[in-house]
Amino acid sequence: MDGNGRWANARGLPRTMGHRKGVEAVRETVRAAGDIGIKYLTLFAFSSENWRRPEAEVSDLLGLLKAFIRRDLAELHRQNVRIRVIGDRSGLRGDILPLLIEAEETTRNNTALTLVIAFNYGSRDEITRAFAGLAKDVEAGRLRPQDITPELVDARLDTAGIPDPDLIIRTSGEERLSNFLLWQAAYSEFMFVPDYWPDFSRELFFSALEKYAARDRRFGGLSAKQAAAVGS
Repeated sequence: MDGNGRWANARGLPRTMGHRKGVEAVRETVRAAGDIGIKYLTLFAFSSENWRRPEAEVSDLLGLLKAFIRRDLAELHRQNVRIRVIGDRSGLRGDILPLLIEAEETTRNNTALTLVIAFNYGSRDEITRAFAGLAKDVEAGRLRPQDITPELVDARLDTAGIPDPDLIIRTSGEERLSNFLLWQAAYSEFMFVPDYWPDFSRELFFSALEKYAARDRRFGGLSAKQAAAVGS
């Protein structure tokens, strides 16, 4: 969800106004995903690198996340949405961690859309933590190195139990992953849209999904049409 600051700058507004407008785009996108039966939607809410931003902007971002949870949790619960938070929780202070835990616990048994919030998340950090845990198990004799498989690594990641993303959308014209789901995105489709996140609408979302649906996903093999041609 990129481009909040640039959206505000283009309008002569403070960057904080871009973040606030971005929250409205979050609400619209979550509702749209639920309306068409999407089962998993992951939002990159706050990266582990975002702490480097000016203190006032970080404070505003955290305040918006807390406000979103406090304001929207009841509605999301009524809509049968399950919330899952990924990212490093160590060192989180104040009331942010209790709020994240409350959101997860309140919606734990919901069965419609799973809304995954990536908070204090960085994929390299996630992978490092996963391998550090595996190394400790090897050192303690609970695991043999030859038993480490991609499936076992999957189970140690923050996203354990969550399917790999089919489609990753990045707004504002940026064309890079920026430390997001590096392991999980091995066979994801990518969509880079020029619009800033605050302008991301239901229509833009559905347009991206239509383009995704027209793509031919081969996962390193042959497409159905190519396989048929080989077999004929």
